[in-house]
Amino acid sequence: MLRRLLVLGLLAGAIAGLLAFLFALTVGEPQLDRALAFESQSMQRHLHPVEPEVVSRSIQSGIGLFVAVVVFGTALGGLFAVAFAFVHGRFGDLSPRATSALLAAAAFFAIALVPAIKYPANPPSVGSPDTIAERTTLYLVTILVTIAGMLFSAFIGSRFLTRLGTWNASLLGSSVLLLVLIIVHALLPAVGDIAQQFPADVLWNFRIASIGIHLILWTTIGIVFGELVERVLFPPSSRH
Repeated sequence: MLRRLLVLGLLAGAIAGLLAFLFALTVGEPQLDRALAFESQSMQRHLHPVEPEVVSRSIQSGIGLFVAVVVFGTALGGLFAVAFAFVHGRFGDLSPRATSALLAAAAFFAIALVPAIKYPANPPSVGSPDTIAERTTLYLVTILVTIAGMLFSAFIGSRFLTRLGTWNASLLGSSVLLLVLIIVHALLPAVGDIAQQFPADVLWNFRIASIGIHLILWTTIGIVFGELVERVLFPPSSRH
């Protein structure tokens, strides 16, 4: 079963990667081009030599972007299938579609949305290169803490389910998660700065595009994988 789930996950991830590539190409790349143009102009104003491109922008924004995003999406799909195999059937009688959708929503929340609030993606010229390692570490820490907070809130909600009922127990678990995230975001340090005169609209659109790529990846994986699992592994004829 796990092998078949893995194949379906890789397929769903590849489809998600293709859609994310089209979005990144049409929405994200124009913002990156504007950021690179600003960086080049800034270096020229300060008499810094512009470093030659090892790989041309046409390759980076074409085949390079395609391979990177599709491979990334395919890998996410494989990991998603493993996670699905672990959680399916552990939270009541949810269908594969519902389990897949909820798992994808939780993954987007923990891996993309929450970390991006504290440490959003930056285009070139935004943030010091010396802080990349620190930003990456803090980003991963935020992901791990968010996942731990979600598991803890689910545990709290389940402990009070019988006493409070489904609705109130869910509100309690959500409140615990919100409190954990507020504390974590308050304690984690802010890193990076924005270059003077950097176009605010480019920065905003770049960060929105980054979130959009993750949203497309996780939404597509959640929907496509759930549909494939129900059609291939749980066809209507096998449910009777």
